[in-house]
Amino acid sequence: MSTSKILIAGIVSGVVYFFLGWIVYGMLLSGFMEGQAGSATGVYRGDDEMIWWALILGSLLYGLLFAYIFGHWTNITLPVTGAKAGAVIGLLVGASIDFMIYATTHIINLTGTLVDVLAYGAMSAVVGAVAAWMLGRGK
Repeated sequence: MSTSKILIAGIVSGVVYFFLGWIVYGMLLSGFMEGQAGSATGVYRGDDEMIWWALILGSLLYGLLFAYIFGHWTNITLPVTGAKAGAVIGLLVGASIDFMIYATTHIINLTGTLVDVLAYGAMSAVVGAVAAWMLGRGK
């Protein structure tokens, strides 16, 4: 698959991931996740302290990860297949990171960890579907 197609799919998927994060974490789960904090305080930046360029870059890189895997290694171009692969990747990545954070810090409790893994998996399913859809366009 062409590099330009993978880049475009990655950028679009990254933008979707950014806005999903705002909806899921910024709106739907914000109050709940605040109640799942561990004993560590002052570790989260407020909206006025957030480093937006880093958040945007991280979202774009996550979208590019899916586009690269799907377009370069697996040739996933159907949204349903992309959603399934995205969910698996998201659940595995989310669980590995979240459980390591839970094991080594006081940032979040176990309930918050489990909910975050599920949210990450669901968001990744959507990002995977978008990446596959973008890669499959024009076939």
